[in-house]
Amino acid sequence: MMLMAAAFLLGAAACLAQAQQRNIALPELRSGSTYMSPDIKAMQDDTFANPAMLWVEKGAKLWNAATGASAQACASCHKDAAASMKGVAARHPAFDNKAGKLLNLEGRINQCRTARQGAPALAYESEELLALTAYVAHQSRGLPLNVAIHDGARPHFERGQVLYQRRMGQMNLACMHCHEWNAGKRLLAEPISQGHGNAYPAYRLEWQAAGSLHRRLRACYFGVRAEMPLPGAQDLLDLELYLGWRGQALLVETPGVRR
Repeated sequence: MMLMAAAFLLGAAACLAQAQQRNIALPELRSGSTYMSPDIKAMQDDTFANPAMLWVEKGAKLWNAATGASAQACASCHKDAAASMKGVAARHPAFDNKAGKLLNLEGRINQCRTARQGAPALAYESEELLALTAYVAHQSRGLPLNVAIHDGARPHFERGQVLYQRRMGQMNLACMHCHEWNAGKRLLAEPISQGHGNAYPAYRLEWQAAGSLHRRLRACYFGVRAEMPLPGAQDLLDLELYLGWRGQALLVETPGVRR
């Protein structure tokens, strides 16, 4: 862990040294999978070799399992996920007018559990929530991201943009310093991607497990030595919405594989 942190700091310092004083728009959208080595890309694309498919399979079982005071399964209302959940992940995070708040896919699942099934909310990064999220998101695989930023979502989008461009932590770096100004360059041995979230939940080889986009964002906070928000925190939700808009038209790859 110390070696990884030191490597990140050295690379981050290089990003900062090369950073300019203006925002540079991405010349073209590139998913993180286009930066991967051929073997990792092949692992992601092969459903039999992709280790994250274990979470999708578990999610399928949970989808059909009765739970909560209502003793109902997700399938009781939503039937076949391949039909009812198609496109849902591509539209999230989304502002829920009735609830009056921004919900990502994890939040939407927990809302259904508490309001419809009479079941407790699942904890972030729990195996059950990762599995259900991966399963639901998998139904949108191959569809373009298409988040909405009108009405109630607009303030969250604007705040997410500010967070993306704001310097933070002891390294005094913003997300855009690496993922826009230096995208395509290398942070030591690894290429710097554009920082899109279209593959999450994803299996990361460094984790040896699947994890949410919030886990990955928190790792970036750690890397620049900033105080890490809790998973599900409003800052991360707003940032997730901005990233969804920023990657608009990229295809959902869930479950992804990343190094």
